[in-house]
Amino acid sequence: MFEIFNKDERGQVGIGTLIVFIAMVLVAAIAAGVLVNTAGFLQATAEDAGQESVNKVTNRVEVVNTHGVVLDDEISRINMTVRLAAGSGAVDMNETSIKYLSDESVQTLTNGTAIGRDGTSSTEFGLDEITDDDGSFGVLNSNTDRYTVTINTTDVETDGNGLSTGESLNLEITSRTGGTTQVMLTMPQQLAGKSNGDPVEL
Repeated sequence: MFEIFNKDERGQVGIGTLIVFIAMVLVAAIAAGVLVNTAGFLQATAEDAGQESVNKVTNRVEVVNTHGVVLDDEISRINMTVRLAAGSGAVDMNETSIKYLSDESVQTLTNGTAIGRDGTSSTEFGLDEITDDDGSFGVLNSNTDRYTVTINTTDVETDGNGLSTGESLNLEITSRTGGTTQVMLTMPQQLAGKSNGDPVEL
């Protein structure tokens, strides 16, 4: 099969060649390890980013209905009934903020129920339980949980008055994980004739 012209010829491997071979193997092993570690890190980062993105979309509240309370021909208080949005995980209202933006004022509100009698102030919203299956006040963790969020507009508005007819109000309810619910309200055109304390649908 193979013809050997000189039987005395033999392949020789010197120590230098051996060192180079070992070095190549070590470099290849190190490079492979770096690639494996990098791939694992990228996978973990992608999973975390994906979960955060899902939470921002799903972990939020849904506003069921809203109404205002009249005081001196203005809306002095806004009440919103909230529940978990479809597919949402638990939402802790104690870690939820509400951005309040009207024609005259902008403010970020947090839950103040635990500190004051009703919790409402220029920087806080109040929270009242309607239904809560497990008694975990402030945490929406069941589809049947319902809470009333109360905002005192006379406290939040910089001029100390409530919202007048025709004024608009934007509310952005953001959970701890970043899930956001937008609520846009317009005050009714007809408040004349309403008594103080009367509810008005918004």
